[in-house]
Amino acid sequence: MPTQIKICGLSTTAAIDAAAKGGATHIGLVFFDKSPRHVSLDQAAMLRANTPSSLKIVLLLVNAPADVTGIAIEKVKPDVVQFHGTETPEWLRAVKDTTGLEIWKALGVKTRETLLTSDRFVGIVDRLLFDAPAQALPGGTGTRFDWSLLAEHRHKVDWGLAGGLDPENVGEALAVTRAPLVDTSSGVESAPGVKDVDKIAAFCKAVRDYDNA
Repeated sequence: MPTQIKICGLSTTAAIDAAAKGGATHIGLVFFDKSPRHVSLDQAAMLRANTPSSLKIVLLLVNAPADVTGIAIEKVKPDVVQFHGTETPEWLRAVKDTTGLEIWKALGVKTRETLLTSDRFVGIVDRLLFDAPAQALPGGTGTRFDWSLLAEHRHKVDWGLAGGLDPENVGEALAVTRAPLVDTSSGVESAPGVKDVDKIAAFCKAVRDYDNA
């Protein structure tokens, strides 16, 4: 099965078009005002309306209150909601039961113990996204973690790989982890929050080259 590709933190229709043309499967819209990739709900709704049907829309939230979460979902109408903070399994289950949407949870990986504690989300989320540990921001920092930690892990739920992925290293990352989905943000930018359409194309091509090999 071809590797799924998520290009996260998009803010322009040009970047969305590049993702679609490159063969990405998902795009991420970040609603978190501390991020350089933050878009307002009006912007996100506009981008969602101009996204080809070949792409699934992932709305990224970080510790958003219940009322804000509901408003964001209603306004953007995403296919997936990705939670990137310290949200509990109970909260994620409540969102899933209420909305019926696909739910992802991002987790920062420091040690094998992190992977073991991820079991608390099994049966609740549709996908776990393994990322570098949170720093000043919970994601999009361009930092990678030790991919070998995933090499022998027995996954109990669909998952994806994030954290420092770019066109130059994504092939290596896939060879080590065999991730079914890869997620990039800063790795396809010319400056924080500014997506580079050529880098998006190169990232997608590198993934497809790995698949074809």
